[in-house]
Amino acid sequence: MENRFEVDFLQDVIDFFENVEEKARDKIIFNIHKARKSNDPKLFKKLTNEIWEFRTLYNKKQYRLFAFWDKTKETKTLVVATHGIIKKTQKTPTKEILKAKELMKKYFEKL
Repeated sequence: MENRFEVDFLQDVIDFFENVEEKARDKIIFNIHKARKSNDPKLFKKLTNEIWEFRTLYNKKQYRLFAFWDKTKETKTLVVATHGIIKKTQKTPTKEILKAKELMKKYFEKL
């Protein structure tokens, strides 16, 4: 099955990956690969008009990578992951969505 989109990581995601255990990181990456092939809201869910999240449950911890779509490139569809958190509550923290929006704004200003 063909990938529906490509994924790019901003530096904050790379930093997040360095601070989570290896098996959790592997599971997050595995789920991103699955999300690229299927339309499953358990793996990739829309939070606002602009912000989405990659979702991973591993070892009773909820991992979230926030992301947005970059449709400026005509050749491929790109999802840009902005940053990650380990979620501690049911509700996604508003400050994390705002941070993702701010990182998205900076990303498009650089284009």
